[in-house]
Amino acid sequence: MQEESTVLKEGVQKKGSSGANPMTAIRINRVVLNIGTGNDEKAQAGAKKLLQFITGRKPADGLSKKRIPTFKISKGTKISAFVTLRGAPAKDILKKMFAAVDNKIPQSAISENSASFGIREYIEIPGVKYDPSIGMLGMNVSISFMRSGLRVSIRKRQMARIPKRHRIISKEEIAEYLNKEFGTEVTAIGG
Repeated sequence: MQEESTVLKEGVQKKGSSGANPMTAIRINRVVLNIGTGNDEKAQAGAKKLLQFITGRKPADGLSKKRIPTFKISKGTKISAFVTLRGAPAKDILKKMFAAVDNKIPQSAISENSASFGIREYIEIPGVKYDPSIGMLGMNVSISFMRSGLRVSIRKRQMARIPKRHRIISKEEIAEYLNKEFGTEVTAIGG
């Protein structure tokens, strides 16, 4: 009888289970593509056109939160364009973005629960050609990770606490996930 069931840490697991707890599996919460344009209206229009072409979604405007007189930016000025993707479209776009950086990101690009990296020029993305009306723009890619069950701490009704060990996803776990899912190599700063 004991041979049929598997013992996992302190508890006994049900017969026929694979052994891993599905609630601890890492998944992508969202991917944000952001192009900073400053106070330039022409660059803002080009950034929105580029994001629309790459993702097929309508981009939103990023507004300045404070006044910066040195750069002639007032509060509420459009200074960037961004698109947020979730689910399957997020995974599809990430494959292209990792291919643009040769499936290598530095170790410093990963922090707890997230990873961010930049693409210098959009023509590095596979399948995207140079467009003179857009100009030459780069972009930032930010990935947010989560585990199942996070909604319990966010919802309005019957909100409950989630322990830190479930909320926080370590850098090592993220690096392992990116390597397994996308074949991405996390390199040291000098490598």
